[in-house]
Amino acid sequence: MKNLRQKFAACLAALALCSAATAGLAADKLPVVASFSILGDLVRVVGGDRVAVTTLVGPDEDAHVFEPKPLDAKNILQTRLLVTNGLGFEPWAEKLAKSAGYRGQSVVASQGVKPRSLPAEKGQHHAETDPHAWQDPTHVVRYVRNIAAALSQADPAGASSFQSNSEAYVKELQTLDSWAKAQFAAIPADKRKVITSHDAFGYFGAHYQVRFLAPQGVSTEAEPSAREVAQLIKQIQREKIKAVFVENMSNPKLLAQLSKDAGVTPGPALYVDALSAPGGPADSYLKLMRHNVTQLVRGMQLN
Repeated sequence: MKNLRQKFAACLAALALCSAATAGLAADKLPVVASFSILGDLVRVVGGDRVAVTTLVGPDEDAHVFEPKPLDAKNILQTRLLVTNGLGFEPWAEKLAKSAGYRGQSVVASQGVKPRSLPAEKGQHHAETDPHAWQDPTHVVRYVRNIAAALSQADPAGASSFQSNSEAYVKELQTLDSWAKAQFAAIPADKRKVITSHDAFGYFGAHYQVRFLAPQGVSTEAEPSAREVAQLIKQIQREKIKAVFVENMSNPKLLAQLSKDAGVTPGPALYVDALSAPGGPADSYLKLMRHNVTQLVRGMQLN
């Protein structure tokens, strides 16, 4: 019995040592908060095993209408780097950091990207900046290099690792871009027309020469008028557009009704402002882009 107790005590001691070692490893990682899931993925790729990433707006969630909770303020206070998209995508993030009293380092991932402007929507006096710059993978090259520079400043000992990870990922982005261009090259220019839930594909469309039409504006908070929807239905019918898609974080009711009235069938969900849940078809940025390109090409082939 004594030997059994000694063995049990030894096991407990070993477990305690393992727990302490695990806690030490976790404590050694640089805590980083990313505003939404796509940025979180980029930070994990660049940071590797030197970072512990918390994402405020998770997979399949809509950053346009996100409302921070007290836990989000707590997470920001415990981080050493806050990563946001900028371009007006998440104005709540700056307010949250200020209200929480955050004094740590911040980086705007889109810094250096030339923004697109959208025509002023009804009731607005000025053109709106399109924040969805990550929809062009050549812009994501800028994102990952900005993230690598910020991580290197926060954790100088990991600078060479962050640089190596970012440059390896840039090569993956370039491979992705070449593949996507080849997919669209097979679609005649007059068939490159797509209907989506909201106007989030501006950078994508400009880069790949695809025309996107949407009943909503750049934000999912916008509500189109009945007249605008009726005009879009007429355009769908007139131009014989069959490529109609809803987005994973959007309310599908509007597009479902529009599709019904126009006599078209929506395709699979596209992933625009958020990744899919882990194990889904778009649980990383690279998978998101490949999924979207594949589905868009299939849809446009029906036009």
